[in-house]
Amino acid sequence: MIYEINCDSFELKDIFECGQCFRWNKDSNDTYTGIIDKCVINVEKIDKKIVFNGDIENATQEEFEQIIKRYFDLDRDYENIKNKLSKVDGYLKDSIKYGKGIRILNQNLWETIISFIISANNNIPRIKGIIEKICRKYGEELKWEGKIYYTFPTAKQLSNASVQDLRNLGLGFRDTRVFETTRLIDRGIFDLGELYMMKTEFAKERLLTLPGVGPKVADCILLFSDLKRFDVFPIDVWVRRVMNELYIHNDEEEKVNKKEIQKLANEKFGELQGIAQQYLFYWKREA
Repeated sequence: MIYEINCDSFELKDIFECGQCFRWNKDSNDTYTGIIDKCVINVEKIDKKIVFNGDIENATQEEFEQIIKRYFDLDRDYENIKNKLSKVDGYLKDSIKYGKGIRILNQNLWETIISFIISANNNIPRIKGIIEKICRKYGEELKWEGKIYYTFPTAKQLSNASVQDLRNLGLGFRDTRVFETTRLIDRGIFDLGELYMMKTEFAKERLLTLPGVGPKVADCILLFSDLKRFDVFPIDVWVRRVMNELYIHNDEEEKVNKKEIQKLANEKFGELQGIAQQYLFYWKREA
């Protein structure tokens, strides 16, 4: 199936390499291919036209388009968001110009939780490698255009992995955390559905009860999953660095308090601070 749209705020590199997702890979022809649930999707940009090519078993063209619209948040007006944030100050305006094509994806909540537990104290190539190994071992095989891909395993599928199995896949100290979190979710002790009905602050408190989920990981889950909470501001070394350089100006960057950064983000960026964070993070890390 093929679905084509015209979209100003949509750049493949900005979306897939801004640190929010780990299962999209650049192809030799500058397109990107990834997996959404049980569907392999290839995305190509030709001028302003975005072409989505993939297939979902037993799905109609309309259902295919709805999956794409939801995942890529296509009904949200990012031009309006950029205009609002550009008025905050010149720094944010410059960062938006650099990452003008960023869109925050609506990723599967379960997949996002496990992916960002794995991301703790890790780099993106290694994160992607570990997740790919997990998918090959415990996910379902998908075939598309002569190649084999794998779904992200369900909690039930991943619950078959022991701590040692996970360690063998390269998770390191994260093995026990992924093991324990998987069981809590698979057995229904931790109800993912409840998070959608909670205010952000309470959803974050609930997420923090999961093994391996600290404040930064919780914020990433809230922002990058289909919980879609823009009122969070994940803080890692890059975000601390850019916020200090632009606004705080502490000679000893490592001593900048995260509460100070969070307070500043609330005051300057308000309910759009999650998107502002992505522009600033991507700008600082890439440029």
